[in-house]
Amino acid sequence: MTSAYRGGEPVAETIRSDFPESLHRGSVAVTGPDGELIAAIGDADSPILPRSANKPMQAVAMLRSGWKPDSEADLAIAAASHKGEPMHIERVDSVLTSAEMSEDQLQCPPDLPGDPAALRRALSSGSRARRLYMNCSGKHAGMLAACAAAGWDPATYRDPRHPLQRRIRAVIEELSGETVEAVGVDGCGAPVMALSLAGLARAFNRMVESDPEAHERAVADAMRAHPKLIAGTNAPDSRAMAAVPGLLAKGGAEGVHALSVPGVGAVAVKIDDGGGRASMPVALRALAVKLDYRFPESAARVIEELTSPEVLGGGQPVGRLRTLL
Repeated sequence: MTSAYRGGEPVAETIRSDFPESLHRGSVAVTGPDGELIAAIGDADSPILPRSANKPMQAVAMLRSGWKPDSEADLAIAAASHKGEPMHIERVDSVLTSAEMSEDQLQCPPDLPGDPAALRRALSSGSRARRLYMNCSGKHAGMLAACAAAGWDPATYRDPRHPLQRRIRAVIEELSGETVEAVGVDGCGAPVMALSLAGLARAFNRMVESDPEAHERAVADAMRAHPKLIAGTNAPDSRAMAAVPGLLAKGGAEGVHALSVPGVGAVAVKIDDGGGRASMPVALRALAVKLDYRFPESAARVIEELTSPEVLGGGQPVGRLRTLL
């Protein structure tokens, strides 16, 4: 039986009008540039479901299956959790068109854009929910493209027994240095494979420290070169990568976040209750205090906003989230 995640410790609190309103518990794994675990809070060793934080590794498996994206941007969208902005839809379309696939072959559920402006445009134009708008459509398009490149059945690409999913599992195990102990169904319908926070951090280290010609480095470089494609114009992952040279960042549902900086190390976070509000602040703070990383002065304002996000009351700031690391 798979060992159960045991939960973490208080890692952040929300202050509203000088009153402690909420307490966030979670776990943190911190690895050095060599992937060695050097610090931990809570349970860094039991498997969790990293959700979309696994997408960079899934994209590596797509490349290893023979997919040759037409551009670095097309590779980036395969590792994205996008907001359905026009730039995102354009790139997903590009991946599908190049692979001679269609939107109808995507097996993620239909959705509406997550970006408020994109949502307003879609609704005002009478658009219905579409598979392209779903935040995992880039990953699903990449999976279809990998099937086309390898000559695999595209109709069953979500099946854990499919050759692509077996390759994804092998890549996750290789980069994390762990055996996948459980396989679940992600929110988009694709398999999600469990590993520990320590393994997730170790994998992100490998992504940024690998040889420049390696597939894992290609994915990391594409994500960092096109940060707005990875999440969205105003999304934390995109803002952080745009502000901090070399930073690789990817969040996942249920309060998961992973960050890595070459030559510095990596951090992986799980917030126990699954809320995403505290995951990025805790990850950024852990990078600073556990790895003695100094963010560039040019990124100071962005990092402050992401590490201590405002709490609003009546549309005005009345407090902040405060990390407890």
